[in-house]
Amino acid sequence: MTKLHNKIAIVTGASRPGGIGAAICRALANDGVSLFFTHLYDYEKEFYPKDADENWPDSFVGELRQLGVQAAHMKLDLAVPGSASYLLEEVRKRVGLPTILVNNATYSVDADFRQLSESIIDAHCAVNMRGTFMLSAEFARMLEAENNARSSSCVLGGRIINLTSGQGKGPMPGNLAYAATKGAISVFTESLAAELAPLHITVNAVDPGPTDTGWMSDEVKNAVLSQSPMSRIGLPEDAARLIAFLASDDSQWITGQIIHSRGGF
Repeated sequence: MTKLHNKIAIVTGASRPGGIGAAICRALANDGVSLFFTHLYDYEKEFYPKDADENWPDSFVGELRQLGVQAAHMKLDLAVPGSASYLLEEVRKRVGLPTILVNNATYSVDADFRQLSESIIDAHCAVNMRGTFMLSAEFARMLEAENNARSSSCVLGGRIINLTSGQGKGPMPGNLAYAATKGAISVFTESLAAELAPLHITVNAVDPGPTDTGWMSDEVKNAVLSQSPMSRIGLPEDAARLIAFLASDDSQWITGQIIHSRGGF
């Protein structure tokens, strides 16, 4: 029995078998965590047409259940107002009370200063900022209310783990809206961690660095390898192992951190 046995986690943005979201689900399930994951086929079809499969979430649920945990999923667009509270209601109804939240869903479109537009900015802000911020806040409010309703002196803690992209490591020309909104997640993580520490809810962010989830061309891979001290490219499983640790009781003294897990890149 693992230290995470019988806990329930939400993982957003698990839409493809080779993505970071799917790897996170697998890592948590291997540690005994039941999963509720979200996905958005329309986004994947537009940006990852080779890997997009509308039926994949159903088969993935079967894969996770074979590991001995509960698993469920739903299509969810975090850009839609009210999606955070709707998601939490569905999770509690279908799986149970979640105490782990992994904000993995993201919106990303390359745009330099010549291409930047109001609609591109709004689309990034709706998912990367508002979606992450509101889901985190609703999740924390839910756990606070649960603790207030309990007669037990045992405090129900929680884990919030955000995904960022290492904006503090250097500029990202050509990705202005993405870089700015992901940078906002880092700032949000640090401040929210201070607010939620009294509730025993830790808040951290993981920067996985360049990760091979199917988007890299050979040119990009060669460029990354030329700057990699470990002579390899990051894999989804690299980020997933760290996130599984941050979800565990062993990480209870770690909060407000932006962890750059990128193999020295």
